[in-house]
Amino acid sequence: MEFETVIGLEIHAQLLTNTKIFCGCPVKFGDKPNTHGCPVCLGLPGALPVLNRKAVEYAILMGIATNCEIAKKSIFARKNYFYPDLPKGYQISQHELPICKKGYIEIDIEGTKKRIGISRIHLEEDAGKLIHDQDEDSLFDVNRCGTPLIEIVTEPDIRSPQEAYAFLSEIKLLLEYLNICDCNMEEGSLRCDANISIRPKGEKKLGTKVELKNMNSFRGVEKALEYEAKRQKEAILYGEKIVQQTFLWDQNQNKTLPMRTKEDAHDYRYFPEPDLLPLTVEQELIDKLIKQMPELPSTKRERFITSYQITPYMSEVITSSRELADYFENTFKFCNDAKLVANWIMSEILRITKENKISISKLNITPKRLGSLLNLLREGVISSNTAKKVFDSIHFTNKEPEEIIEEQGLKQISDSNYLEKTIKDVLLQNPKEVERFKGGESKLMGFFVGQVMKSTKGKGNPKEINRIILELLKKN
Repeated sequence: MEFETVIGLEIHAQLLTNTKIFCGCPVKFGDKPNTHGCPVCLGLPGALPVLNRKAVEYAILMGIATNCEIAKKSIFARKNYFYPDLPKGYQISQHELPICKKGYIEIDIEGTKKRIGISRIHLEEDAGKLIHDQDEDSLFDVNRCGTPLIEIVTEPDIRSPQEAYAFLSEIKLLLEYLNICDCNMEEGSLRCDANISIRPKGEKKLGTKVELKNMNSFRGVEKALEYEAKRQKEAILYGEKIVQQTFLWDQNQNKTLPMRTKEDAHDYRYFPEPDLLPLTVEQELIDKLIKQMPELPSTKRERFITSYQITPYMSEVITSSRELADYFENTFKFCNDAKLVANWIMSEILRITKENKISISKLNITPKRLGSLLNLLREGVISSNTAKKVFDSIHFTNKEPEEIIEEQGLKQISDSNYLEKTIKDVLLQNPKEVERFKGGESKLMGFFVGQVMKSTKGKGNPKEINRIILELLKKN
């Protein structure tokens, strides 16, 4: 029997506001526990929430970027459940009337575009944080209570773990380009739950879904979905019935483990939040935000291909972060060879940021310095190998490329008279190899170039050396 996998995702993104969604407490990760709390965060009697305007604008921006309808009127609701990290005993969220709905984004799967529907994007507050110590006690930190979130809920349009990974990657890019979330999964600012079911191929009715939690990376989501799809298929083939459950992903064992069954699932008892007025969004605000929208990843990818004549793969890598894309365009202002710039960013810039675990903004290799270095390479002042050495020196010394080249005597020798004399000496010292080359052993060209480079201590211009060697061998 052939099966079809059906996946839906629920993504929580923490918004980059300075203060919480319903009070003035600052939003700061890593601060001393319980230093950012107030009567609103703690749900004390008489405390009233006041909606953060910036959080609303960020939600609308994401709605516009994902082709959603922006609701002119939306309502906040109380999502009731009891858990130690929720002081109020309820979470303020949106239920029946979210701020954004009926959207979509397109993902690329092996060169084929696929549209994934987004059923809703709504605003809500985050819960607090529980810290479990070695004595098996749980400590509560209020700092995260009330942090503004958007929850992005997809339609069940995803058909494979690979599609889920591609969708998450595109959502992450949009959040970063809009600059509304730092997308740090380690700090919990981007989290994902997944619903997965399987059904016989051709069947229209959805199968019994299982919810997956505790996935702290996109690859973790992909692996968990792969494992769960396989588990469900095997269960059905062995005559077992799939039960609606919540599973946790155990990355150490690389398997899903049951957390609770349907009977234990929460009945949230949503009802409208009485302390907040309905949220009204004027068309004037939507129009204003549309004008403020930055160029989005999909548009930038296409523009880079057409405007800079780079390959689709180059464009995909370079636009994989807004910071990287900006770095590329700023470097091109100083060196107008787009493919050369792209290649160096993909190889050297990504290498050095990964090795040193720093962002591009922290590099001493500014776009101007990289552009200058690449111009010196194009002009033949330095060789490719030397350029890579200078590149590293720029980062560690914070000096200009020209200064490093001058100090270390790294200029390439392109003087044809000097190179011709050196090459003649090499040919005279290797008469047997000269005869073999003339006899058809063209691979000996590498031997001659190597000998000349040795004589020039690696400073000879390889192009000029190749030209002169061929010229001299043809004469003789």
